[in-house]
Amino acid sequence: MLIIPESLIADLVTPEDAHAAVEAAFAAMAEGEARNFPVVREALGEGRQYGFKSGIMPGALGVKSGGYFPGNAARGMINHQSVVILFDPETGVPRAMVGGNLLTALRTAAASAISIDRLARPEARVLGIVGAGHQAQFQLRAAARVRRFERVIAWNLHPEMLPRLGAVAAELGLPFEAVPLERMVEADAIITITSAPAASLMAPHVAPGTHLACMGTDTKGKQEVDPALVASARVFTDEVAQSITIGEAQHAVAAGSLRAEAITPLGEVLTGAHPGRRSPDEITLFDGTGVGLQDLAVAGIALRRAEERGLGIEVLV
Repeated sequence: MLIIPESLIADLVTPEDAHAAVEAAFAAMAEGEARNFPVVREALGEGRQYGFKSGIMPGALGVKSGGYFPGNAARGMINHQSVVILFDPETGVPRAMVGGNLLTALRTAAASAISIDRLARPEARVLGIVGAGHQAQFQLRAAARVRRFERVIAWNLHPEMLPRLGAVAAELGLPFEAVPLERMVEADAIITITSAPAASLMAPHVAPGTHLACMGTDTKGKQEVDPALVASARVFTDEVAQSITIGEAQHAVAAGSLRAEAITPLGEVLTGAHPGRRSPDEITLFDGTGVGLQDLAVAGIALRRAEERGLGIEVLV
């Protein structure tokens, strides 16, 4: 088995690699060639979350183990910590253990950007971001690769964190402004990327025709967006089973204001089975819960590149 530590990942997998891999995973899911296994997710207290996401796709079988540990920032570490284990899908023999922190950030941002690329209005020019943690910077960079935004507006519960996001916008040549939530109505596309237990983005904060990429809710009880806003939107997701149980849609579905059957896998838009946005005025919403197949896809790239370059640590198992 090859151990590929976190320190090697940045040289093995690019954001462009992640985008292509996540698109392929979405399409394979829509075409019935890949499937995720049920998520195991446990609360450990004090905001800590730990779990497993796993699945199988052509050429890959594996699991990502890890979670969210909010005390890490004070220790000089990122809050999300994970590792991906890849197995041979024919024999079950372990093939690799791959550092999952950067891979998770890249694949999450790629999923959001794919939704913006496929569902936001062609004339979208203002990007809104709700949240300013570690992942928000990846989200901004990925969104800027797929659309020519003219400016960025952002809100965070702790406004002192926003300058870091503003620095990324400056690197990209985009004007940046910290705004109250009420001014999110100026945005054509909004990314929510928080770890909130209660909704912050409400229906009056969102203009008709906006695309929402809701990327922070991946656990039962978490919530970023007003359920009434979710129910009023045309909802897409990475996987419906996760969307209605641990995703942003869980609250609207539980309230009976959104039917699971009304939620469309984004992969169906990629394959042409669903038209996606149907009018300039409708609000589209991507419920990005994060699926195990995304992790397997990007970890597979890291493994292939490491083998080609003779990198990593070989161990006997």
